[in-house]
Amino acid sequence: MDVKQDNRHTHRTRTTGWKQSAGVRYALLFLFMMLFYFNFSPYLVPQTYNVMKGAVSEKTIEAPKQIFDEKATLQAQEKAAEAVEQIYTFVALRGDQLADQIFARMDQLNMDDGVTTEEKIEIYRNEIPRKYDEYLDQYAKSNRGLGTYNDTLLDEMLQAAKEQKYAIPEETYYKLPKLTQDKLTEMRYVAMETVRKLMGEQLRDAETARARVSELVNTSTLTDRTSREIVQELARYAIMPNKFFDKEGTNDAKARAREMTQRVVIPEGEVIVAKGEMITAEKYELLENAGLLQDKKTYWPQLGSFLLSVLFVVILFNFMAQSGGISGAKPKYGNPQLLMLLLIFILNLTMMQIVSLPQTADTSYVGYLAPVATGTMLIALLLDMQVAIVSSFLFAIAGSIIFNVSHERLFDFDYGFVIAVVSFSAIFAVHRASQRSTILKAGIMGSLFGALSVLAIQLLGEKINESQLLYSTGFAFASGLITAVLVIGIMPFFEVTFGILSALKLIELSSPNHPLLRKLLTETPGTYHHSVMVGNLSEAAAEAIGADGLLCRVGSFYHDIGKTKRPNYFIENQTNIENPHDTIEPKLSKSIIVAHARDGVEMLRGYNIPRPIRDIAEQHHGTTFLKYFYHKALKQAEEHGVEPDFTADDFRYPGPKAQSKEAAIVGIADCVEAAVRSLRKPTMEQIETMIHKIIKDRLDDNQFNECDLTMKELDKIAQTLKEAVIGIFHSRIEYPEDVKPKERLA
Repeated sequence: MDVKQDNRHTHRTRTTGWKQSAGVRYALLFLFMMLFYFNFSPYLVPQTYNVMKGAVSEKTIEAPKQIFDEKATLQAQEKAAEAVEQIYTFVALRGDQLADQIFARMDQLNMDDGVTTEEKIEIYRNEIPRKYDEYLDQYAKSNRGLGTYNDTLLDEMLQAAKEQKYAIPEETYYKLPKLTQDKLTEMRYVAMETVRKLMGEQLRDAETARARVSELVNTSTLTDRTSREIVQELARYAIMPNKFFDKEGTNDAKARAREMTQRVVIPEGEVIVAKGEMITAEKYELLENAGLLQDKKTYWPQLGSFLLSVLFVVILFNFMAQSGGISGAKPKYGNPQLLMLLLIFILNLTMMQIVSLPQTADTSYVGYLAPVATGTMLIALLLDMQVAIVSSFLFAIAGSIIFNVSHERLFDFDYGFVIAVVSFSAIFAVHRASQRSTILKAGIMGSLFGALSVLAIQLLGEKINESQLLYSTGFAFASGLITAVLVIGIMPFFEVTFGILSALKLIELSSPNHPLLRKLLTETPGTYHHSVMVGNLSEAAAEAIGADGLLCRVGSFYHDIGKTKRPNYFIENQTNIENPHDTIEPKLSKSIIVAHARDGVEMLRGYNIPRPIRDIAEQHHGTTFLKYFYHKALKQAEEHGVEPDFTADDFRYPGPKAQSKEAAIVGIADCVEAAVRSLRKPTMEQIETMIHKIIKDRLDDNQFNECDLTMKELDKIAQTLKEAVIGIFHSRIEYPEDVKPKERLA
């Protein structure tokens, strides 16, 4: 017998060892990373070829994605730039203003009798040639920084205009001092009009306009020959070019021409080098620029794919570590859960890879057929809703890589968006599923939302292709139905293999035909009835605060299974027999009473009952105080006149305290049911007072310190338990005397 026990202990140690092993845990995380890497690298790491320049290609090399021929593109851009003609820009120079300045100076100087004729000639000889340059310099200075003309154009204007400056003949200066004011006025008008008219045209060469000066002046109102000659010379002087080569504008036009030139593209799938074809220098350079040469291979894409895989694992690892832990004595996500999650990821990514095989650029809609929500639904049903949500993000990114057929970007988030929408809708629809029809409903929800999301994307496109729109929405709708079928078929495998407590598993465990429940019913009928009542109460209370009511109900059925070891020591099973606690020591009574929680856990473990139910059986009493036996022991010690060799802590349950809302609710409901059953004719006031007292005593005793129940939730639990107790024990509850029968019925 001892050998058998040792063998069982050794087997149990080996069995639980891998579940808590850090080495196994890190090995699973490494497998996660490898799974992501080998799924992503074929799409993110380009294929390379071992070819030599001038050699014959041994295989046909096709463009793995759309490739830009940079050399051909540069040639096309330069050709387009060369075709751009030089740009000449009109500058609004006012030669008539220059002529006006000259005549104003002559009018002033000729009226000054204090200056001799020789001095006037010398002044004209010095000032008039200088005014041309001064006018141009002032014009350029006043226009810099205004944005009307660029500085390069103004510099070109200064240089070109000064180069075309007209030199006034020397004899003209000798004629200027002799002009009277009347003649100057008449000449001034003709000169300005002549210059204004000729410079109204765009002039690159001022000489063409100056050649027409004589014609205009000779046909003017001037009759004096000398006046016409002077006006002609001064007009030619004031005329300047006004259209100049715009270097910066030309360069901008050439740059725009380069930008407007379409890039030379080799489309995806086009043959770059055929089998048996000579690798020319151009072909070799094209392969090199496209990163298809093995000797030019870079390992940066592999590193990027590896880092992306590491990030995926880090996201999963950190989330699971923060939301419940993946290590320690009692992790929420142990190695079995990690292994199951790995298998689900393998399954989901494999299905995505299979669907992507027939997908091409012309049949990109095939990707919407992938049952991408299968993994997230399985995770939501078998593990946790929060992990399913995080996994949905990862599946969405993975789908954006796997179903990306354009290769213009690393990710095609059209698919990522659809995967996220389908996954989220399926998760929220399947959350807390209690029957298999719920899975089918979740699949239909995924179909509807998937079709709507695809429809939205298609309608937002630049061009609406009716056939693609029909195929895309149809495939997305079919995907949800396929997902539901797969989940229903695959889920039992994970439940059996990993002992997962899903809602469907809970329904199965609640069957009265389960061996433990049959044992409870036949051997301890009082405890069985008590457990059923506790189940009704706890389920109602749990659902009132949003906890898992089904888990509370089924957990209540098994919470006192340990009493089947010593049924007669519990009052609900003492029918027509004396209470054995009346004849034994209080300490022994305490040991027997508190042992039923530990015994229950051992029995449940022996029948492979999932852990959440075992936790309820172990934690529903927490570390509560057995007042009756403690005071009985004190009384006996007083009667014997000895000092108590025990403390109040010796008469407490060993715990642990409730770690979850469900365990705490079952504990409250267990105490409430027993207390109400002890009353012969309970009234509503008594029930309400009793429920509040039970909850307050446990609260004061710090029994809820390790679970996340709030005061608001405790009030809700009290109110719900009161209503449920009144419904269950309706016939036994006494109503106040002033309540009439009709009011009581209402």
